[in-house]
Amino acid sequence: MSKRILLITIVTLLMLMLSCQSSGNAKENKQETTGVKPWPAIKPYKTGYLHVSKIHNIFYQLGGNPNGKPVMFLHGGPGGGCTPENFMYFNPEKFHVVLHDQRGCGKSTPYGELKENNTRELVEDVEKLRKHLNLGPVILFGGSWGSTLALAYGETYPRNVKGMILRGIFTATKREIDHFFHGGTALFFPEPYERLTSLVEHPVEQNLPAQLLEKLQSEDPAVREKYARAWARYEGKVAFLEVPDLAIEFFLKKYNPYAFSLIENHYMANNCFLEEGQLLQNVDKLKDIPIILVNGRYDVICPPITAYRLHQKLPKSKLIIVEKAGHSSMEPGIQRELILAVKQFE
Repeated sequence: MSKRILLITIVTLLMLMLSCQSSGNAKENKQETTGVKPWPAIKPYKTGYLHVSKIHNIFYQLGGNPNGKPVMFLHGGPGGGCTPENFMYFNPEKFHVVLHDQRGCGKSTPYGELKENNTRELVEDVEKLRKHLNLGPVILFGGSWGSTLALAYGETYPRNVKGMILRGIFTATKREIDHFFHGGTALFFPEPYERLTSLVEHPVEQNLPAQLLEKLQSEDPAVREKYARAWARYEGKVAFLEVPDLAIEFFLKKYNPYAFSLIENHYMANNCFLEEGQLLQNVDKLKDIPIILVNGRYDVICPPITAYRLHQKLPKSKLIIVEKAGHSSMEPGIQRELILAVKQFE
């Protein structure tokens, strides 16, 4: 879903502004979700940096019980980052939770670096961190891009994964990327989409992330800032079922979304550095892993059809479609279902 992480920060501080929304699916028991709350805030008991390449150092935070079941939290974006608030889903007495900022974002260094920044490298970083911390098989918890990275890691190292909890499923196919960048979201958010595309020279060409990436790499700092905020404004708006425009503008004035916007468009312009359909084609490698898939019914960034198709290919998966919810992990219904999903792995 680091003060640079605009979307995470917006969501956290807007919790009181969002109305309570019900959630569920065909099998939902409404009483089951009543009273489900995030775990009390905890601070990491250890933080550090892991040197993963000649130029990259990734920042990590450890929380919960060092002897508990290991969970690796994979943040979204790409280009997002982690904050201690991400510990909220996990019982701190039962889980050993590992947060890390992926290459170039959050507190990882160098900030905003695109060299050696691709999906294969991020998968290897997860494995390097797992080994560095002397963890056995882990539970992977990831949303949006985090679900993509979890699937990529699981298909590379299936023996090192004992479960997955994935939210806002994104398998990085051309269809999914085109939906996000080339008009799919405009069916529901025409104004934010038009504001974004009005800033590029060739809005009708099917290469919007490449055009944005070029602007985000401009030598002019003012241009970089303009397009970083434009992208964050667009994604911030479409990520929620409801979010006030004034709230987004407030946070855009206060926080720097540059790495988020730069790295996300870097990945999308390069088809997330995956072969077309790669994750779905190799999904049989995950067939023996228990997986819980959570998706908002009205998630316009990652529509539930992707989660549904993935569920059909995974015999040990469980699909939960959350009613009255969009994309963000902090939508009340999605948050409840994620907490309940974690409980199933206790």
